[in-house]
Amino acid sequence: MTTPPVEILLVEDNPADVMLTREAFEDAHFPHRLHHARDGVDALSFLRREGPHVAAPRPDVVLLDLNMPRMTGLELLDILKLDAELRSIPVIVLTTSRAESDIWRSYNLHANAYIPKPVSIAEFEDVIQTLGNFWFRKVALPHRPD
Repeated sequence: MTTPPVEILLVEDNPADVMLTREAFEDAHFPHRLHHARDGVDALSFLRREGPHVAAPRPDVVLLDLNMPRMTGLELLDILKLDAELRSIPVIVLTTSRAESDIWRSYNLHANAYIPKPVSIAEFEDVIQTLGNFWFRKVALPHRPD
C-alpha cells in the first residue's frame, strides 16, 4: 500500500525562499505535494477553495511566513484558528523573525510550531528534513475530509 503524498501549503512572499523550500523538500525524499500561496489573502483563497483555487486540495499542514504584504501571517493565523472548517489544519510558522513578541503571538493564536528560518542553506535543509521526519512520518495527521 502506497502512502498518499502529504499536501503542504507554503505561504511565502519571497521567491528565493519558495525555491529554497521546494528544493529542500525534494531532497527530503518523502511523498508530498508542495502548493504555494504568495501571501495571506492568496492562502485564504486557497484554503477556502475560492477563485482560481476552486480545485485546491485541503492541505495536511500549512507552513506560514509572518512578514507578508496584504495580510500578514499572524492575521492569517488568527483567521484560520477561528474558522471551524480550517482550525484543525496544523500551522507551522517558518519565518525570519526571532522577535519574542512574534513567537508569543503565534503560540497564543494556536500555531503548532514556530521555527526561525536558519541562515545557511545546509541548516535550512536540515530543518526541512527534521520537519518532514516529524510531521510527515511520525505525527498522525487528521484524515482529509475531501
